[in-house]
Amino acid sequence: MRWTLKPVPPSQKVKSLSEALSISSTLASLLVQRNIDSFNEAKSFFRPNLNDLHDPFLMKDMQKAVERIEKAIREEENILVYGDYDVDGTTAVSLLFSYLKSYYPNVASYIPDRYEEGYGVSYQGIDFAEDNEFTLIIALDCGIKALDKVTYATKKGIDFIICDHHRPGKELPNAVAVLDAKREDCTYPYDELCGCGVGFKLIQALGSKRGQTMNDLTEYLDLVATAIAADIVPMTGENRILAYYGLKQINTNPRLGIKAIISQLKKDVLNITDVVFIIAPRINAAGRMKHGIHAVELLTSDDLESATAFAKAIDVYNTDRKELDKKITIEALAQIEENKEKESFTTVVYQEDWHKGVIGIVASRLIETYYRPTLVFTKNGNKLAASARSVRGFDVYNALETCSEYIEQFGGHKYAAGLTLLEENYTQFKLKFEEVVKESIPNELRTPEIKIDAEVSLDEITDKMMRIVSQFGPFGPKNMKPVFVARRLKDTGYGRTVGEDESHLKLNIISDTSSHSFNAIGFNLGHFYPQLKDGQHFDAVFTIEENTWNGRTSLQLNLKDIKILT
Repeated sequence: MRWTLKPVPPSQKVKSLSEALSISSTLASLLVQRNIDSFNEAKSFFRPNLNDLHDPFLMKDMQKAVERIEKAIREEENILVYGDYDVDGTTAVSLLFSYLKSYYPNVASYIPDRYEEGYGVSYQGIDFAEDNEFTLIIALDCGIKALDKVTYATKKGIDFIICDHHRPGKELPNAVAVLDAKREDCTYPYDELCGCGVGFKLIQALGSKRGQTMNDLTEYLDLVATAIAADIVPMTGENRILAYYGLKQINTNPRLGIKAIISQLKKDVLNITDVVFIIAPRINAAGRMKHGIHAVELLTSDDLESATAFAKAIDVYNTDRKELDKKITIEALAQIEENKEKESFTTVVYQEDWHKGVIGIVASRLIETYYRPTLVFTKNGNKLAASARSVRGFDVYNALETCSEYIEQFGGHKYAAGLTLLEENYTQFKLKFEEVVKESIPNELRTPEIKIDAEVSLDEITDKMMRIVSQFGPFGPKNMKPVFVARRLKDTGYGRTVGEDESHLKLNIISDTSSHSFNAIGFNLGHFYPQLKDGQHFDAVFTIEENTWNGRTSLQLNLKDIKILT
């Protein structure tokens, strides 16, 4: 594990912010690292405000989109709200469908089948629209590259509005409106929204024409926060404001579908991590194991009994998904061993009966064992389909582009992509991908990295510090939970291994220079215990958290890694 200490910000900026906010220089330094170096910027950061959201009409084509929807409503057209089968897509469809349905009856939703239709806009979906007399399709979280599909729909007299957040190609589809802040000709001030976030900007624009304010739209923010958390978009700017108020909505007045998911939990207050690991996987499981439309039915349900029934069914899908990805991961690891590929620069594995719905999760699991760009293939019809995942800093999308002679179709971004190829090209592709990565990946990217925000002494860690750090949330990319390093620590003698297989480490930590001791937990760090039990000094990287036990709450260090000092 590589430890990388982030550069210390300019001391003058840290000093003036520390004085302006009456906080320690360590906390001020954390803020300056996040490009917050004035009192007003800090105020906006700690007190996110819905009034700071941008005018939706600053987005290219927003006026055209609103006018086309208003025309459809005036002329009583049928509107089909179409979206991808993952969390971002299903929450976006649920959001726009339920908003339009609140004042216009002729609206339906459509999620493509992951296995029959694949990702994005499909010809089958357009045929469904034609057969059922829909004349306007609003596509969410997909469509930015659907040039042929939009042309196909136009010939059938069906208009398209596209709300997407993926990188456009050289040409845009010939839709009535294309809402995507990543368009080169779009000057919208924030281009990191997720698909559901773009959908929210659309209802914000529609609402403003109907005299609605943000107060009328907060009920939709539980969906937006769920999508932001699941889609791993930067937790900055508008995303952070929307996530902050979306979490409030989840904790105070969530829609019935989300309420049904969280009613089984023993937690009173959910944070963004709970959304990522509890709510999002269950919503995702519908599209992975059965059909994404079940997630939309859950999230748009208007009575608790049916919401509870949908939530229970989706919980079963999620349990099945967990068992399946565990089984496939074991099989994939065995394949790597068998092929003598433990020392390769890439992981590329294939088995024709692996479930297409979980191969992306399996790719991520494999990176935990072999830290390198990874592709997991399965059979899909007469082709092979794969999910690709990458390691921090390496652009797997570009690497795949270099192998395009063997690929039928691919799409995605720097760290995650999907592709299809003909079975006869698999071996040649695998060799080429290994060669491309071997030649282009810097050596340091082959080792996992922990980025450390600041070095601290144990004396600095106080309840006040924890209160302020917790207000840095919601956490996510570009605003991660602060990671600290402390030097020359040792266990007080109460250390032990814990967990069923004793793989975790429990310590009580002190340092030579501190009067404080802290309980610490290190998941999957149990192997360090034999070297620590005799009071050996070590450095540790950790985050700070609150731990509640028997009604008593105390600070605890969550250890990420340890270096034994010799």
